[in-house]
Amino acid sequence: MKQLLFSLLVILCSHTAASAQIDTVLNKTSNQPFNLSVAVPDGNYRVTVTLGNKKKAGQTVVRAESRRHYADMVNTKKGKFETVSFIVNKHNPVIEGDMRVKLKPREVDYKNWDDSLNLSFCGPSPAVQRIQIEPVTDVITVFLCGNSTVVDQEEEPWASWGQMITRWFGPQVAIANFAESGLSCTTFLAQLRLDKILSQLKKGDFVIVEFGHNDEKEKKAGDGAWYSYSRNLKIFVDRVRAAGGNIIFCTPTARRSFDDNGHIINTHGDYPEAMKTVAQREQVPVINLTQMSTTFYETLGVEGSKKALVHYPANTFANQDKPLADNTHFNPYGAWEIAKMVVMGLKQINSPLVNYLREDWQDFDPSKPDDADSFVWHMSTGSNITKPDGN
Repeated sequence: MKQLLFSLLVILCSHTAASAQIDTVLNKTSNQPFNLSVAVPDGNYRVTVTLGNKKKAGQTVVRAESRRHYADMVNTKKGKFETVSFIVNKHNPVIEGDMRVKLKPREVDYKNWDDSLNLSFCGPSPAVQRIQIEPVTDVITVFLCGNSTVVDQEEEPWASWGQMITRWFGPQVAIANFAESGLSCTTFLAQLRLDKILSQLKKGDFVIVEFGHNDEKEKKAGDGAWYSYSRNLKIFVDRVRAAGGNIIFCTPTARRSFDDNGHIINTHGDYPEAMKTVAQREQVPVINLTQMSTTFYETLGVEGSKKALVHYPANTFANQDKPLADNTHFNPYGAWEIAKMVVMGLKQINSPLVNYLREDWQDFDPSKPDDADSFVWHMSTGSNITKPDGN
């Protein structure tokens, strides 16, 4: 009966979404994660959630869309309530008329691309009293362009920095993640993802670009760091600036590839240097994520660095009869640490975005990472051991 009532509430929210403003008393508790989806038009929304319950204590983590992380575990005593507020960017593939983002088949059912704003409540005992959703137009939007190291990974145990950085910004900033696994500059542009971004971008918004992992595998005539990659980065710069946006580059995260002396091998060739060269020529601020992630892995060491990536023994997750050993794709701990590096990069380039960090932000040094064994991540609904595209 409780599940039926919850479903009815979702239906009622969907029908009232024409006004794109929702205020509903949910009064739901559970011993397992649960989701709420509300049909709304594309745009940014201020979500205010009152956590707690009159009759039960609660331990609630709040995420949205495809596991974008917004609130660490909030503990509420019986009869006590806490309120969290954050901005969620919602987008579907439609650009204009019949013009649409060319999604990959595996993306079609992702929460990031459907017609609803999706909320996820997890933790040991999630308790949600009230949900308020209202459209906002006066916040800064930060659009993310990239590959599997940036994308909002849909299911456990995969994670990327784009879905963690949301934790560190207050309700004046929306993070809009348009990245997808396996993409290069070339394919991102060809799939019209930048066109979709520019259809939503307003003057003063930001676009952060991290590519390289998949660009370096393109071997056709004219491909390479100093030609097609550099040319495509220039296209990002020109189009974003023409629309009134601010562009930031991130060099690609390092792969976990060690030499015999415990140092990370540069698997990216000239691509980080090519990005920095374009950035210097075009006066684009650049975050050296390659260097910071290299320091991070070398600090953790050959074995310790496995704790930041999808390295798990067999039978850790459902239907996983073989070990997982991936040296490119992060788990939640690794994504959490990389997101902190991106924030530190924003501080190093004196980006105005740092004015909107939450009060509990503390500066991060990749040579002094957080303890992986102390990191706690409460799983969202669903896991999938299929490796993301790209490497």
